[in-house]
Amino acid sequence: MIELEGLTKRYGDKLAVDQLTCTVRPGIVTGFLGPNGAGKSTTMRMMLDLDNPTSGTVRIDGRHYRQLHNPLRTVGALLDAKAIHGGRSAYNHLLCLAQSNGIPSARVREVLDTVGLSSVAKKRSKGFSLGMGQRLGIAAALLGDPRILMFDEPVNGLDPEGIHWIRTLMKGLAAQGRTVFVSSHLMSEMALTAEHLIVIGQGRLLADTTMAEFIAQNSRSYVRMRSPDHERLRDVLSGAGIAAAPGPEGALEVTGEDAAHLGELAARHQIVLHELSPQQASLEEAFMQLTAGSVEYHAHAGPEQAPAASPAAEQPSWGAGWRGKES
Repeated sequence: MIELEGLTKRYGDKLAVDQLTCTVRPGIVTGFLGPNGAGKSTTMRMMLDLDNPTSGTVRIDGRHYRQLHNPLRTVGALLDAKAIHGGRSAYNHLLCLAQSNGIPSARVREVLDTVGLSSVAKKRSKGFSLGMGQRLGIAAALLGDPRILMFDEPVNGLDPEGIHWIRTLMKGLAAQGRTVFVSSHLMSEMALTAEHLIVIGQGRLLADTTMAEFIAQNSRSYVRMRSPDHERLRDVLSGAGIAAAPGPEGALEVTGEDAAHLGELAARHQIVLHELSPQQASLEEAFMQLTAGSVEYHAHAGPEQAPAASPAAEQPSWGAGWRGKES
């Protein structure tokens, strides 16, 4: 369990983290969200005593990180996959970490196999691609078989197979009763992975709730209905005291009613329905709604600018397991 109480960090006039209080509990994957500059990285660094808080405390299973004996056995973290000695092989990098934390050397081979890097164990990490470096960072986090795991942007550089693998891994670790804390800007992936969300903006706590509650509280839910007998459907809904707003393609949008009840109402009046579908915003839409007033860096596209590349085009693609040289 990770407990934050009144956690605050100030850099000169800049208040990076502001009185942050929350608890990251075991047994579930907890997502950590916020716009760029919200204070996520600073918060995670303070959790690991890489930065000292201006005020407030962080406790890892009841103790400060600096008080942990052989900390990799308690907390495994991936904050920066590039933070490795490029002249060392993957095996030796992990072996140094293992020896410094009283971890048996046999564990190095186990985690290399887990992340799919066994075939390049003796290769120097400076030749690794982004995806391979990310896997090595994940291996380091798993090395001590810790009860608590923290991942910052864990899917960077991974291809779809690799993304599915890390998603399954995180869910499996949580199912074992471990604490799993993951920060990511990839909303579609977070929606598939996290059960609980902690959201911050400008260093302040904006939400600490389940995924389902977060989306429900920060978006509009409604039922879309389409019928070839549009006018009669609207009259039937109105007669039942149900307000319906016009939607695209001749649809009607009903808020605050159950889809099954609306379907039964249409059936009683022998109205054919071409669509009866509950609609709810995505995590991305709910996140944008909540954090709209907390975005520090705004990009504005001018008329002279070319259209932005699609997210898929920007995402590097690497093999899920190393099969020859990744580039």
